[in-house]
Formats: sequence, C-alpha cells, structure tokens
Amino acid sequence: MSAALRPYLTTCPVGCAGGLEATQYLLPEGALLRCTACGQLLSQCTEERYWQSMEEFDDPHGTLPDQRSVARRFRRSRKFLERIANFLKQPQTDIRLLDVGCSSGAFLGAAVKLGYRAEGVEPAAQAVATARNSGLNVRHGLLQDAGFADGQFDAITLFEVIEHLKEPLDLLRECRRILRPGGILLIGTGNAASWSMAAMGAKWEYLSIAKHGGHISFYTPHSTNVLAQRAGFSVAGIRTRGVRFCEKGDCAAPVYSAAKLAGELLNPLAAMLDKGSDMAVYLRRT
Repeated sequence: MSAALRPYLTTCPVGCAGGLEATQYLLPEGALLRCTACGQLLSQCTEERYWQSMEEFDDPHGTLPDQRSVARRFRRSRKFLERIANFLKQPQTDIRLLDVGCSSGAFLGAAVKLGYRAEGVEPAAQAVATARNSGLNVRHGLLQDAGFADGQFDAITLFEVIEHLKEPLDLLRECRRILRPGGILLIGTGNAASWSMAAMGAKWEYLSIAKHGGHISFYTPHSTNVLAQRAGFSVAGIRTRGVRFCEKGDCAAPVYSAAKLAGELLNPLAAMLDKGSDMAVYLRRT
C-alpha cells in the first residue's frame, strides 16, 4: 500500500499487544480507533497526511505567544516549574532541566528567567534559530541523537510531544536514561477522558490534524499510566484543567458564551476528578 493510503498508526503507541476497535468518533481521516487493552485513541490518518501536517512546525515563530498572552503563559509556566521543584524538593537554581521539543523557547525562556539551569532540544531548524537568537541553549535534532550522558538531568519536560509519536516508548526510555534516579518527567498533552471530549466528541478541536498538525494519538490518565510503567516511571501526580462544551464558531454566540461560563464554573470540579481537557502528568524515574 502506498504512503498516500497507508495508515500511519497500525498498533497501539502505548505498546499494547491487543486489538484496535472502531469508535463512534468520526474524523475526516475515518473513525478514531481505540486500543482494547488500555483505551488509547488513534487517528487513522495516512503516513503522507501525517508528514504534511508536521511541516507547520518548521516555523521561526514556533510556539511563542502573542503579546496579549505573554504574561499569562509565563504564569502558567511558573506553576509547572514550581511543581517540579516541589516534587524534587530542590531549590530552583539547583535543578538542571531539559525541555524536549522546545520549539522557539517560550517555556525554556521562562525556566531560565526563574533561575533553572535549563536547555532544550528541538528538531525544527527555524524554531531552533529563534531560540538561539534569544540566548537560549538549544540543540537541533532529536533527543535520541543528542548524546546526553546518563543521569544528566534532574527534570525533563515534554509539552505537546507524545500525541505526535508513533513509538513514544522509545522517547520515554531515553528520557529515563538521562534523568537521575528520582528525577521528574513532566508530560503535557490533551486528555481524551475529559468532559470536553465527552461533550464534543469528534468536534473537539484537539483531535483535528488540520488545526493541530501531527495530532494522531490521544491519551487518558489510564493509558498514560500504562505508558509510564512500561518506560520505567511511576506517576507522581496528575493535574488537569479546562472544560469546553463547544468550540467557538460551532454554535451561536449566546450559546458559546453560556457554555464558556459553565466550563469556567466546572473547572475546579473537573480538575479534582481529572476531567479537564489539558493534562499534565508528573512522572518519577523509578
């Protein structure tokens, strides 16, 4: 079968040997598939479509926020970093951190500003150039080719990375190798067990490869836990946030406003029950 027709994912990325079943979630690429063992959801996009969608990341702007979002993004980055420091029980200035898939360096820059000994690795050349022009220490390429030493880092961050990967176990095992014993790996991804997914189904924007290039593999707290254990990690903590009942433009303005308010009111409960749409999983190297 040619790349134009061949599905990019044919087995569970979490590493399960069980089968895949079609779900009721119909995307342009076909119905989402579910692993019968761990519940992981998989896109049926073709290999050709996948690589086409990934081209959007070779962009000098990368993930830098616009001017209206800079302060908000910095506050959120600081929360992630403070939780890492709390898990490690170390002063921030003593923590050596690696941001994998750092793009143009938005999160990495916040870490450096807060005193972390932080560096990054990123495969998109133009984003790397932007990060380096900002004075950040970023290696170009894949983590597996970077040549870091065993136990070199106290913490590693993976924001919006694993949902792009066909074989995430390889990456997590490399993260484990270069983390010191007891080190923390933070994974940020969407939560396919969220109330947003339950409410919107296939209309949840996070599932759209057209709007979010490379999004092919969708995790739940359970499937992330399975992945972590297979890679040699234990789950130190899970945080979720965000509730949306419809995407802007998919419903009338008054309905969207009411749904947005309802989501904001329900966010604390969603966070308590791990039902928020944005998921941060803190893993400890065992």
